[in-house]
Amino acid sequence: MSKKNNIRDQLAILGAHPTRSNSFPPWPQFDREEEENLLQVLRSRKWERHGGSMVSKFEQRFAELCGVEKSLMVTNGSTALEIALTVAGVGAGDEVLVPPYTFMSTVMSVLLVNALPVFIDIHPDTYCIDPRQIEEHIGPNTKAIIPVHLAGMPSDMEKIMDIASKHNITVIEDACQAHLSEWNGQKVGSVGKLGCFSFQVSKNISAGEGGAIISKNPDLTDRCFYYHTCGRLRAGMWYFHPHPGTNRRMTEFQAAVLLAQIERVQDQTARRSDNAVYLSEKLSQIPGISPLSVPDFVTRHAHHLYIFRYDAEAFDGLPRDTFVKALQAEGIPCSKGYVPLYKEEFIKKTIKIRKFQNIFGSTRINQYYKYLSDLRCPVTEKASREEGVWVPQPPLLGKKEDMDTIAEAIQKIREYGRELNQIYKGK
Repeated sequence: MSKKNNIRDQLAILGAHPTRSNSFPPWPQFDREEEENLLQVLRSRKWERHGGSMVSKFEQRFAELCGVEKSLMVTNGSTALEIALTVAGVGAGDEVLVPPYTFMSTVMSVLLVNALPVFIDIHPDTYCIDPRQIEEHIGPNTKAIIPVHLAGMPSDMEKIMDIASKHNITVIEDACQAHLSEWNGQKVGSVGKLGCFSFQVSKNISAGEGGAIISKNPDLTDRCFYYHTCGRLRAGMWYFHPHPGTNRRMTEFQAAVLLAQIERVQDQTARRSDNAVYLSEKLSQIPGISPLSVPDFVTRHAHHLYIFRYDAEAFDGLPRDTFVKALQAEGIPCSKGYVPLYKEEFIKKTIKIRKFQNIFGSTRINQYYKYLSDLRCPVTEKASREEGVWVPQPPLLGKKEDMDTIAEAIQKIREYGRELNQIYKGK
């Protein structure tokens, strides 16, 4: 029987049995320790950081994990970026260099401090910001750069720090997806002036929400502390506010969960890493599938996501979007990933408000509108529209046999690429 005749008996997207019918490991994970910690906080009636001890304990543990003296817990990773930019002195009229292939908060944090994001395309091998393109985008208003350690992949911090030093630009690391990742043996987030993390529900250390700021300069961490708790000193009176600030505090309940979560992160990271290496070996043998490269300076990859590149030509022209649907139908969780942020309407809507008009003036705002309209980042657009495929981190907590099923499902789709493409074109 030809493929064309039996394709509906083979591919789950057309009604056949999926490659996987059982689920991958669940996320988030928890055990009795989370329950006991939460009950301890509940019964103590000390639910906020100034009355309890959980946040302070976790700050110390997380600082040790990151190789710094102090860390600060805040409401979420988005807030962490906003606070870091504020404390670093980024503000009205400034410009900040960012990659366009990242979560919107990287860019929104820039807008929230009344600065403008300037986009640098990503490197085709890593999907992190491409250092080769940074200097040509530095101008008189450039104040900072935010390298994003995408999916747990450390950016090329040596080149980025050299450029930043040369041009006196602040580096704030977006390490929200990169707990425990290392660049040349150094934990990410501790390389630049400030580093930011997230504990949102999908992250490798999770409390549903939450964020962290670290720095090798403890004075900077203290300044972030003042800002995040209404300008108070660490040991100051409650109604004494010597510094500007607002309320961005983490609750004791979040820290109670995180104190339990951090006990597992080393083992979980090692398992993800082992499975990612194994999966890359398997997928590299499939024509048209290319796992992202891991440069030599990456001494640890956290693998918050497993990303590979898809080549439709090797699948007889089957579009990436149809491939993703077919892979999902086979029981493999996956997605298409980000869209280019400079195409998103939230930026234009934000700079339309009167505050931005007053800060930048109509001429500069109009120039920025044109910049966004004309901007093309070809690597980002290729990754977003036709190439990038994401597998979330929970499957990497499985066994080698689970990785085999991912490769098996992809290989099956490849064998029927032409027929599947014809069927979907006919719909």
